[in-house]
Amino acid sequence: MKRAALYTRVSTGDQHLQTQVLDLEAMAAQRGLEIVARYSDVISGARARRPGLDLMMRDARHGRFDVVLIQAFDRLARSVRHFLETVDELNRLNIEFISFREQVDTGGPLGRAVVTIIGAVAELERSLIIERVRAGLRRARLEGRHIGRMPIAFDREAILRDRQRGQSLRQLATSYRVSRATIHRLLRQEQALTTLEKSA
Repeated sequence: MKRAALYTRVSTGDQHLQTQVLDLEAMAAQRGLEIVARYSDVISGARARRPGLDLMMRDARHGRFDVVLIQAFDRLARSVRHFLETVDELNRLNIEFISFREQVDTGGPLGRAVVTIIGAVAELERSLIIERVRAGLRRARLEGRHIGRMPIAFDREAILRDRQRGQSLRQLATSYRVSRATIHRLLRQEQALTTLEKSA
């Protein structure tokens, strides 16, 4: 018997989840599925963070269930893009997805075809995002703009001098307002240079 998870959502507290729950329980019973987990949210579909959905996806990654049941597509995701990404991830985890209203079941031939299309659209979306980012980076470089974190400016010679005077990594980091890792990296680089000079 396959293990099923139910996901339900309403936008406000004066709406009731129970109607969705009853529909999904009946569908699970009809299909011979064992309900092992229930997730719900009382939150707008436009909100990016949803505790119930986030928990369900975390449990999906841990293999807690085999099938996800929802009442309708718009209960699951905040946007078409989010819906595609969520269903695509469930497919990659080998978890079937069944929608009560749309009658989509990714366990059957038609459902698998739908998942293939969803996966292709999600992959296209990811490729477009990557290309937009690359184009933005290329444009920034051509315009001479700095990309990434600005380099930390500090007096290298003064740090080395203070280190020779016996200051600890912590004292140097505090004095020059950098991390201990930065001080450690600088000292390692200096030691490597000294070793090269001696061996030359």
